Order: sequence, then C-alpha cells, then structure tokens
Amino acid sequence: MAATGSWGGFVPSSNESTIERAENGRSPTELGSANALRILFDTNIYCIIDSMVSTLSLVPGSELLPDVLPTERLNDRAKPVRAIRDELRKISNTRSALTVIGAVLQSFGVVIAAGVINTWWAYVLAFFLMARGHVCLNILGHEAAHRLLFTNRRVNDFVGRFVLGYPTFQAMLGYRRAHFAHHRDEMGPEEPDLALYAGYPVTPASWHRKLVRDITGQSALKNFKGLYYGAKKGRGEARIILGMHVVAFAGSIAVMRPLVYVVWILSWSTVWKFSNRLRAIAEHGGLVRSKDRRLTSHVIHQSLIARYWMVPYHTGWHLAHHVDMGVPWRNLPRLHRELVDAGYVVPGLEYPSYRAFWKACSSGDGTAKSMQATGNSMLDV
Repeated sequence: MAATGSWGGFVPSSNESTIERAENGRSPTELGSANALRILFDTNIYCIIDSMVSTLSLVPGSELLPDVLPTERLNDRAKPVRAIRDELRKISNTRSALTVIGAVLQSFGVVIAAGVINTWWAYVLAFFLMARGHVCLNILGHEAAHRLLFTNRRVNDFVGRFVLGYPTFQAMLGYRRAHFAHHRDEMGPEEPDLALYAGYPVTPASWHRKLVRDITGQSALKNFKGLYYGAKKGRGEARIILGMHVVAFAGSIAVMRPLVYVVWILSWSTVWKFSNRLRAIAEHGGLVRSKDRRLTSHVIHQSLIARYWMVPYHTGWHLAHHVDMGVPWRNLPRLHRELVDAGYVVPGLEYPSYRAFWKACSSGDGTAKSMQATGNSMLDV
C-alpha cells in the first residue's frame, strides 16, 4: 500500500506519482532521464524544491473510488436496500448474552483467576491477557452505545453501562452522544475526535511520542484527571465510575488480593491505551470530510491475530459499520462483502495489514496540518 516516491519519502501507493506529476503533468521517467535533468535545471531546480508542497496523504485517490452506486442491492449511499438491510439489522439476544458472558470471562475472569493462583507469573500473564480483556469490554460497550447488543433498551443500557462501560472508564451515555455526532458528520466541524484523527501522516518521531505516552500511562493519567474533575463538578456518570472503582479497589484489599485491581487498572492504562490508539487511527486517521464513506473510513485486511488482540467482534470492518451503523457486529462481514461484490470497495482500497497502515500513517514529513475539534468527546482516546 505504500512505496518510496521518486522525490524520496514514504507515500501511500495511491499517491505515489502525485509529486512526480507536479511538473508538466508527466514524471521524469516518462520524459527520459537526460531530458528531465535539462528541464529541471532550466527552471531552476533549487526554486522548485524550495517551493514544493508536501502531498503525503492517506486519502484514497479517485481511481480507487469507482462510481457504482446505486445498484440492485445498495442505494446511492451504499446502504443495503430495505429487504437486505432488515435482514442484516437483526439482533439475537441469546447470542449477545453468550458474547457478553465470554467477554466477562476474558476480563473479570482473568484477573480473578490470577488472584486465586496468587503468584507473580499469574499476575504478569493476566496483565498481558487483559489487553484483550479490556478491548472486548470496550468494543461491546460501543455496540451497546449503538443499541445493537439487546433488543430491550433497558437491558442493553444496563449491560452497556455497568458491565461493559463503567468498569473500563467509559461513560456510556456521554460516549453515545459524542459518538453519534461522530457518525453524523465524520471529520466535520463538530467531529468530537477531529484532533485525534487529523494531521496524519505524522512523522515517525511524532508517532513514536504518541505511542510512548500511551504505553507509559501518560495518556491514561489525562483520562483519570478528567474523571476526577467530572465527579467533582457533579457529573453523574463520572461519580458512578469513580465510586465503582473505589469499591473494587477496597474489595480487592478486603480479600487480600490488591494486585487483582492493580493489574486491571495498570493494564487499561498502558497496553490497552496503546492498542486503542493503534486501532482508532487505523479507522479514520488522516481522512477527510465527505459523504463518500470511503473517504472517511479506512479498509484494512483483517488477520486472525489482529482480530484476537485488537479488533474483536468484527470491529475492523469499520467502513461497513459507517455505511450502516444500524448493523450489529455479527453481520458486518456480510455487509462488507456486499460492498465488495458491488464494486464499491476495490482491492486497491484495502491495506494488506495493520502494520502496512501504521507504516503509512507514520511516514509524514511534518507538513501535515493538525486540526482542533470543536465538539466535546467522552471517548477514551
């Protein structure tokens, strides 16, 4: 998905030749090396280089955005037609209940097991396993915020808040408001996370600084400060979250297993925050405001290891989720196949791996402009 351009620097493949075509509409290789050198010197090569504007971009080129809509199965916004959409939007309460139980076992169950074993290696193992445990709770919390977990809204919101959201410092009701604003106009002026996604590709040094802040707990500390001040100002969800964690810590001390809670919060503050940024930027980093969802959400090949550690519950099929946010996670691969079969998603639009995307998103030269969000976000990012 990316290559080294003729002028040097790492650029996404869809934009490889943009810089080369900046002069005379053709690349130096098309002109012949000798002729190219003559033209460059005749027009003063130093002035050209000094005046060049970086075109490093993660935005897909027009050749990757074929105009194929509407089709017999998709409307002009890429959403499935009514009969298909109704099928894709079905929610299974039984399967959702089993999924939540599985997520609880892989999170609460992991730290409880470590406390029962009560050895140093059990706590270390739990610390790393909780990288998946927290992401499972978080992604299902996102599903509940969309009201796609259970058909009964009270059950959906109770599980989303008290089982999935609050234990992982996610204020689900506030998150829902902010997240729906995100879906209404991705990258628009009221996008609550515009400052997170804008400015990519960044330089390798900037990318490393961001990840270091995450893995060392600096990013989490900002979240905790926000939680404290929110509770101090009387915000209901902040007080509930803070109260639940005080009780959890006190309970771990009461049963003489304080490391159980330490592992829970330390893993969330480091390895999960690290994983969360990697995932979030791979969803929307460096893209632009558009009615065409292919310009607002990335498409990345879903490997088994990525689906296990970072993007469980099909959340990696993120373009499909933004095409129709009413489709439960179980059916996102089916919707993605509809987009591919219609020719809306072409092979060149997909990054071959998350690693390939991260390499591209950290290939900037420092000229990409960051943007400030005007909305309010309750997201854990």
